[in-house]
Amino acid sequence: MPGDSGAVFGLLAQLGEQYTPNRPVFDAAFADAIKQADDHILFVADDGGVVIGYALATIARLFYTNGDSAQLQELVVDESSRGRGIGSLLVGEIERECLDRGVQQLTVATLRSASFYERLDYRSTADFLKKRFDERG
Repeated sequence: MPGDSGAVFGLLAQLGEQYTPNRPVFDAAFADAIKQADDHILFVADDGGVVIGYALATIARLFYTNGDSAQLQELVVDESSRGRGIGSLLVGEIERECLDRGVQQLTVATLRSASFYERLDYRSTADFLKKRFDERG
């Protein structure tokens, strides 16, 4: 999976966020996700050896969940491969890994994909607010 970093970095542009991916920062985060497998879950989907999607979740022990809680942080499927069920398969793999690890809940924040997650039996339970601490020019 370390060899997939270039392809995963290429998919970041399709996240639709207002971020400009920074390759050195990404490389460090990707290496950490692989090294720190106890608190990260990373799956990639490939088609004939070509990476066409990935899912990244983080795990933390929270007070109120009586155990670990995971959050699906990123889910990207290449635009040319969308509509084939790849996203659903990636979410399913994350869910299975969470169950195998005894995670108590899996949450996801989404800006435009709520209906996708609702089809997978996710329900809205809170508002998601964000405060950024990056460079502000």
